[in-house]
Amino acid sequence: MSMKPRILQHGRLLPSVEQRLAQDFDIVPLWQQGEPLAFLRSHGEAFVAMAASARHGVSGELMAAVPGLKAIASFGADYDTLDIAAARGLGIQVSNTPDVLNDCVADLAWGAILDIARGITESDRFMRAGGWMQAPFRLSTRVSGKRLGIVGLGRIGAAIARRGVGFSMDIRYHNRSPRDDAPYAYVADLAELAQWADFMVVAVAGGADTQHLISSDILQALGPEGFLINIGRGSAVDEAALTSALRSRAIAGAALDVFEKEPCMPMDLVGLENVVLLPHIGTATHETRIAMGELVIENLHSFFRTGRLATPIPIH
Repeated sequence: MSMKPRILQHGRLLPSVEQRLAQDFDIVPLWQQGEPLAFLRSHGEAFVAMAASARHGVSGELMAAVPGLKAIASFGADYDTLDIAAARGLGIQVSNTPDVLNDCVADLAWGAILDIARGITESDRFMRAGGWMQAPFRLSTRVSGKRLGIVGLGRIGAAIARRGVGFSMDIRYHNRSPRDDAPYAYVADLAELAQWADFMVVAVAGGADTQHLISSDILQALGPEGFLINIGRGSAVDEAALTSALRSRAIAGAALDVFEKEPCMPMDLVGLENVVLLPHIGTATHETRIAMGELVIENLHSFFRTGRLATPIPIH
């Protein structure tokens, strides 16, 4: 009987995913070791593959402590918490879990758009407080037929745009470069897109290239009738500038599923009615999280079978 490949697991995953991992591999949970780095310095040579979570990330220091490491299968689409430069230098392949989460994140983006425009959760609070007994709820903003600007027309951004077609919206997008396969107008200048849009959805990845991409100037361009929706990365939005814009009504409102320092958020946002606050639930459905876990397992099997991960992150 052949032995199971030995895997280092860094960060907890869904119980069902951990059960599958334990069935197929000899799992060593790193968090169960009293001093993880000390454990790796003594035993790191025993591992060639790691199952990880983008929530916890993998530092270059941790990678270097596992000298035999050749592959990291990460649970999550984003990889700004993974030290890709270190992986490149150490010759480690890294995979993520793209595509399987696109629809759920796009669905949530549309829930956020409808909520902030129509005041859905605000009106729920209004009802629970007995407000309807005193006066009608305020008028809200129509969504259908408006202008939708998407910042980052990747897999998720494209899924959001397709849903916008069903709302008869005029759609334009901003990317580092135009996409030949996109049927929407490309806008090279982000401020120009913000000035044009009624709703601007941020769907970019994290990292230095997108740090505070949505600045005070961009928010001023979006203007007092514009709404910002962020389902990408919290680091893409200057939260201090956004808080100021919301408090002064420099923009109409915002819906946020991501924050710069999760699980923390700017407490000044809590008392504002023109912002919808969500606890990073874009991928948080049973179906999507199971599919993400299955892709982690598929990546590990692919590595041990072929020497290559199934959904590698380009690190060249």
